[in-house]
Amino acid sequence: MRSRQFRRFRMSPTSFGPRAGRLLWLLGATALSPVTAWAQAAEAPADTLVLPMVDVTGRAESALEPVRGFVAEQQISGTKTDTPLIESPQSISVVPRDQIDARQAQTMGEALRYTAGVRTENYGTDSRTDWFQIRGFNAQDNGIFLNGLRYNTGYAGTMFETYGLERYEVLRGPTSVLYGQIAPGGLVNMVQRRPTEQQMGEVRLTAGSFGRLQGQGYSSGPLSSDGTWTYGFTGLVRDADTPVDEVKDNRIFLAPTLTWRPTTDTSLTLLGYYQRDRTSGNQFLPYEATVERTPFGRVSRSRFTGEEDFDRFNRSQYGIGYELSHRFDNIWSFQQNLRYSHSKINWDQVYGGGLEADQRTLSRFAYTANIDVGTFQVDNQLKAQFATGPLNHTVLAGFDYSQVNYRNAQYFASAPSLDLFAPVYGSPVPALTQPYDNVRQVNTQYGLYLQDQIRWGNLVLVGGIRHDWAYSDIDDRDAGGVHSYQNDKAFTWRVGALYLADNGLAPYASYARSFQPQIGTDTAGIAAGWAPLEGEQYEVGIKFQPNGLRSFIQVAAFHLTQQNTLTPDPVNVFQQVSVGQIRVRGVEVEATAELGNGLSLVGSYTYLDPEITQSNTAAEIGRRPAGVAKNSAGLYAEYSLARLAGPIGGLTVGAGVRYLGNTSAVNTGGAVVPSTTLFDAGIRYDLSRLSESMKGLMLNVTASNLADTRYVSRCSGTTGCFYGNRLNVLGSVSYIW
Repeated sequence: MRSRQFRRFRMSPTSFGPRAGRLLWLLGATALSPVTAWAQAAEAPADTLVLPMVDVTGRAESALEPVRGFVAEQQISGTKTDTPLIESPQSISVVPRDQIDARQAQTMGEALRYTAGVRTENYGTDSRTDWFQIRGFNAQDNGIFLNGLRYNTGYAGTMFETYGLERYEVLRGPTSVLYGQIAPGGLVNMVQRRPTEQQMGEVRLTAGSFGRLQGQGYSSGPLSSDGTWTYGFTGLVRDADTPVDEVKDNRIFLAPTLTWRPTTDTSLTLLGYYQRDRTSGNQFLPYEATVERTPFGRVSRSRFTGEEDFDRFNRSQYGIGYELSHRFDNIWSFQQNLRYSHSKINWDQVYGGGLEADQRTLSRFAYTANIDVGTFQVDNQLKAQFATGPLNHTVLAGFDYSQVNYRNAQYFASAPSLDLFAPVYGSPVPALTQPYDNVRQVNTQYGLYLQDQIRWGNLVLVGGIRHDWAYSDIDDRDAGGVHSYQNDKAFTWRVGALYLADNGLAPYASYARSFQPQIGTDTAGIAAGWAPLEGEQYEVGIKFQPNGLRSFIQVAAFHLTQQNTLTPDPVNVFQQVSVGQIRVRGVEVEATAELGNGLSLVGSYTYLDPEITQSNTAAEIGRRPAGVAKNSAGLYAEYSLARLAGPIGGLTVGAGVRYLGNTSAVNTGGAVVPSTTLFDAGIRYDLSRLSESMKGLMLNVTASNLADTRYVSRCSGTTGCFYGNRLNVLGSVSYIW
């Protein structure tokens, strides 16, 4: 909450003309009591107009509330305090709700398509999980957070409904000081919709490609006349196919929220969600029939390689938690964020294992998994805001705790092969009785952290330290019930400095470290004891927020190293050791701007220079890691005609272009997956421009991969290649109030 006060001022009536001067005097007088107004009028000189003192109290933008337009000015993920983006000595991007809605993004991958440093939709059409990289490092396992608490707790297989979010915040680089176990590339924090003080809502019906039918809506506002109680509710129901035959993308999502604010110093917000998904696993296709042509051509992008009566990926998940905040006085305040979540997955799939010698027959395997994950997390934050001489401090001290109970029973067997170019389905799936992996893990983490944000004139300093303790209790049941433990601990720190120039420029420099435990078992079922992944980054950059314009530009250059990467054990080819190292240098440029006259844009460019610098496989050293592109870029522009009178003023058009650089399927530099360029477009119309009776009604049509370009998004080896998303057209009608 910020307050802006405007001082008393004196004006001569002649500045406005005699009639305007008398009118201003009357307006000022009516704001005072009758006696005071007449008294001031009598005391004032004849040629001077005295206006009353006016206090205007307005709410500045908050990182937890809706933002108008494409450009956000605040972030909460980089510091765990509501801080302006321009004052954060770290590369951070915010994708607010209006950006998401403009392109009708349905997933995290779609929402972050134009974000610097992020490579999304790595495995193409996959409705199970958000697969993505940040600065060249895979981030889906430990790099997804919801409301500041870890969402994907080390196990890919969960996906949160995008419609239930207010924004995405992307932190690039090591962030362990605030969040503990994390990959060095960074994280994505999803900020859930929350109750609002003003009544608002939406109902939207969507239809589109691949038989998509979807209904969704949200409502939010006060429950009591004094605003003590406010509520929010978001819901979505979807029935849809996908570009792959026999694969559905059905979902039910419900998210109630409730805020109790008994005083201006205390608030409690309950945040819940339930999500049920019915879909299937991704299709593992061979390099020779996707990137390269066989004598029979390339396999169809819609080819289903499983068995209709067997394949399924059924997931149910829920979470319930709260955010409690209390301000004790002008210095001290306390915040506690807590959530319990649970996810259950039943997964059966017949998938491809490579092309046979005839170059048309796909070897296949059958797989089943029953996964159960329960997670409890709490983050306690004590904040103090005070000054020591010319230095203004915001000190944050925290203690967080999490426990993850993970059970996964997996079974695996060979399955009948399939002709990719003339498939015949219905082959019997063998009985899956041989355990592939049957593990129970209890992973516990404690973390203590301390951060100080210092403001000294135009100079901003941020420093932080943290110590983590991580314990893993592993019961490998398919290895005869072998029980083992793995303990890790780490000290991490970061420091950054930024200078706020009066012209809106803000150069900065920072250093940060990260750590991420590597939990696994050897061939005997005993904890492998791998050293944690350790990240170290040097970053310099400059941010620019022009005075008086809603725009934000940032450029960052970084040198990032990950140590203890897993590499084959030279003594035992069936095991791995943590002695590898990967180095990534890069430059990122990103701009988000509302340029006036209805023009808004989002643009980014990323250059990465990744290299495997240590490995037990000599052919990998000096090579680019598999799946990492050197270049990527995107530009999306939107033009609104709202300033024009008449029906034409209801029109908004948008267009975008994305470049995805080439990658390699293997660490040794072979099997290149080509680059591609994709085009997007959109058009919206505000129906109130046709008739006032249709106020609140909006039509929106968007199309991604406009040319339906055929491309491979990634290959994880030569037996697992994945087609990118096809042309996807969505049309919706919404009523907003």
